[in-house]
Amino acid sequence: MPSQSAMSRTFPGFAWIAAISLLGSLNALADEASVRLLFTGDILLFREVQREVTLKQGQSPWSKMREFFKGADWVMGNLEGALGDASRCPEKDRALCFAVSPNALKLPKEAGFTALGVENNHSADLGAEGRRKTRDEVSSSGLSAIDYDHSPGFFKSKGHVFSFIALSNIAGKDGQKIEIPSNDLRQKIRLAKSLSDWLIVNVHWGTELADWPQPKQREMARWLVEQGADVIVGHHPHVVQAPECIEGKPVFFSLGNHVFDQKYPETKLGLIAECKVSGHQLSCSGVATSTPANSSFPEVLSDHKKPITNCSVSKAAPVVVDGYRIRPRLAEHQFVDGEVVLEGAKSGAKHWTVVAKRLLSLTKGRLTEGKTSKDFLFTLETHTSSIDQEASPRPYVYEVTPHGLVAKWRGSALAWPLVDGKLIQETPKGELDYLCALHRKDSFIALNPKTQETRTAVYKWNGFGFSGVDDPALSAQCKTAFN
Repeated sequence: MPSQSAMSRTFPGFAWIAAISLLGSLNALADEASVRLLFTGDILLFREVQREVTLKQGQSPWSKMREFFKGADWVMGNLEGALGDASRCPEKDRALCFAVSPNALKLPKEAGFTALGVENNHSADLGAEGRRKTRDEVSSSGLSAIDYDHSPGFFKSKGHVFSFIALSNIAGKDGQKIEIPSNDLRQKIRLAKSLSDWLIVNVHWGTELADWPQPKQREMARWLVEQGADVIVGHHPHVVQAPECIEGKPVFFSLGNHVFDQKYPETKLGLIAECKVSGHQLSCSGVATSTPANSSFPEVLSDHKKPITNCSVSKAAPVVVDGYRIRPRLAEHQFVDGEVVLEGAKSGAKHWTVVAKRLLSLTKGRLTEGKTSKDFLFTLETHTSSIDQEASPRPYVYEVTPHGLVAKWRGSALAWPLVDGKLIQETPKGELDYLCALHRKDSFIALNPKTQETRTAVYKWNGFGFSGVDDPALSAQCKTAFN
């Protein structure tokens, strides 16, 4: 095997890992109330990995990792492939069809994993039914399955709430991928941020075997951070791309391989993103791993790690309306996704719960109430309307009471079909919120749901609905709200 200095010249990403092994151990005692989150790179439980497990009489690929995982509150990896029978692989793509046996899930479960991301370019190797089965099988095994359709998911540990979004920007066999930026992703991020303390975005992106982030990756990372991502965990290149701090947020462009059977020397090196919460601050480090030649079983490099310096992320402020703090209802160490149950708590006591069906976003809004103003809960929800017969975003306004949410306005149509909406403030004049709406450029008279053209408009709450506002400053602000 080449020397470290030779590999550093050949593969620049290795230089960052080599630096880790030169650091001394971090011996600071962990805060008893701290939370430890771990994220690994690509995991393949097929091909040579499966053969090695069989050859070693069922030995786990994580036989040397259990102590490192021990005590972690959250351990998540990117599962490459779909769960099902290899006989269902298309003949022409059989060599690159990763059909993982559901029985293999016991290995990450026993190793200490709590979740698996199932969004990558191999998620559709067994078609749409394979996608559904993969999510079902992972969940049935006792692990949390993180996919895009059900994102964001929420997890509670030691009083902190974390949200997760998983997406793939690399198309699979079904051609499905998530564009960055996109309106749908923007809404998911906004919802996740409003209901959690920190948001972690897991993204499949980049170019295979490129050990530096591509310009497009950097553009996407910056957009994700600007929208609200607190930590970005990247994978797909199969080699390490050095992490960075972007606008104060840790970005792991690529963690490389974790358990995989590729043979190139640089694909035998990986990173684990280790993020810890202490008090109200989250900070992350990269922990280097190495896999021996002719094996797929990784091990930590002498327990050394390299922090991402000057990149501590503060806990987000919660949504509080009339003294009621609104959060997902979660038990300790529980993960939920899809339709969550919202909980209203005041002065530490839980007062009410409500099922949040088809919720796209929510926030506190300071809206007019007669000649004064009052705090309401403003949401976007997906509902079908008799006006256009479409399942589309509809704005709702709720009063928050001791008994729950009372709808003041139930998503009636605005001037044109709605794509997205958020509240903006009239600055520096006051704290009153206005609805900034992103509309399609068709109309309710001549509907064209396929149009990609959009327009923006500003509305003011009048106590029983929204009225259009003709204000140049607010209009200019609204035009840039959905970049």
